[in-house]
Amino acid sequence: MGLKAVKSGWPGSKPLSRPLDRHVHTQFRYRSLDDLQHAAQALGLELPTPGPSESLAEPLATTLHVIPNRFALQPMEGCDGTMAGAPGALTVRRYERFARGGAGLIWFEATAVLPKGRANPRQLMLDDTTAPAFNDLVHITRREASQRPYLMLQLTHSGRYSQPSVIAHRDGVLDARHNLPSDYPLIGDAELAAMPEAFVRAARLAQQAGFDAVDIKACHRYLFNELLAAHTRPGVYGGDYANRSRILLETCQAVLRECPGLEVWVRLNAYDGHPYPWGWGIEADDPSKPDLCEPLRLVEQLAALGVTGINVTAGNPYFTPHINRPYDQTLRGASLPEEHPLVGVVRLLHLTRALKQHAGRMLVMGSGYSWLRQHCVPIGAGAVADGWTDLIGLGRLALAYPDLPADVLAGHGADVRKCCTACSRCSQMMRNHTESGCAVFDRKIYRPIYEAGFEH
Repeated sequence: MGLKAVKSGWPGSKPLSRPLDRHVHTQFRYRSLDDLQHAAQALGLELPTPGPSESLAEPLATTLHVIPNRFALQPMEGCDGTMAGAPGALTVRRYERFARGGAGLIWFEATAVLPKGRANPRQLMLDDTTAPAFNDLVHITRREASQRPYLMLQLTHSGRYSQPSVIAHRDGVLDARHNLPSDYPLIGDAELAAMPEAFVRAARLAQQAGFDAVDIKACHRYLFNELLAAHTRPGVYGGDYANRSRILLETCQAVLRECPGLEVWVRLNAYDGHPYPWGWGIEADDPSKPDLCEPLRLVEQLAALGVTGINVTAGNPYFTPHINRPYDQTLRGASLPEEHPLVGVVRLLHLTRALKQHAGRMLVMGSGYSWLRQHCVPIGAGAVADGWTDLIGLGRLALAYPDLPADVLAGHGADVRKCCTACSRCSQMMRNHTESGCAVFDRKIYRPIYEAGFEH
């Protein structure tokens, strides 16, 4: 799938003072929407036609519930749970802020279904011992919201990024980066066969805690995403498409069957940006180009199962972070990508539009809006109005400016002074193995944590 070029100029556009190059990274410098639109034209990229913010105030019906508006908060990990996996004080504070911020959908962060599936010692985990704390978290979130938000919990097994690593197949790029020897064991078929029941157990507890839905996570190179790319794995979970998609489809089916009344979503990588034969959704001879044949087939199968919706994303935050979260500044010591961030934003928007066209009645939530700052509102409204997506997802921007939905819905617009600066500090804090949040706009809490992370 190529990026469609704009056929005509934007209204009110004017010549750029300097040429733009898709292959040159640059920082955000688009004070007006007109500036952003003209940059897209110069780069040969198509953005949605900007729309009125009223489009984002419209409710959206699922099978069993109503999402009160089109703003959705992405699952953003704070790495601040207890050692047992229960929400900690900063976890609760984060969701109190999200609830007061007015988003119609709050997607709670990655929560492991098994101890060996945790990516860090502070990652949330849902089991019988932590379930009461999740029940309290749901109660607090609903109490703080001015209207009933749709609440969803992301269930995960972190796979390659668990501690220690649990890998589904040998990866010619990532194994070396993670210092894994050539004989490092793969997760066995028997262990994978038992995985759906682990997700069912956690889903039951999530339903009892009061969540409206769960997400079966299949993105960002965690276990189920890695299995989608397991071309070289032997046995019933690798090789052809039917085997590689087996675990995800069986898990969704099991949760839908065993937890009636609980809706199921999937946060899905549409494109890994990772070399074949270790990547998913890519052209075999050029990993820079998406090939959506298999992702579209999977979307149609998820819809047929009765999955309520998907959140479209891409890339690997540990290997190609610019693909899933375009940024201005990179992590310390990392090189800037040879890609203009707006190229990454538009890729995510177009991937979402492509999957939306095959989703049938299944709802679709888009990603990639945070880098746009205040312009995420007209661009997101246009994407909704034009049928590119049903919901716009805010990730890093929500950490910086959780009240953006409430401000927009009240008619005040987005305050540019509060918008995420795409500085990567929240990601850096995770890499520093500390709690994570916005060290710029929530500095009283997170600036000291950010600075302390470099002292170890």
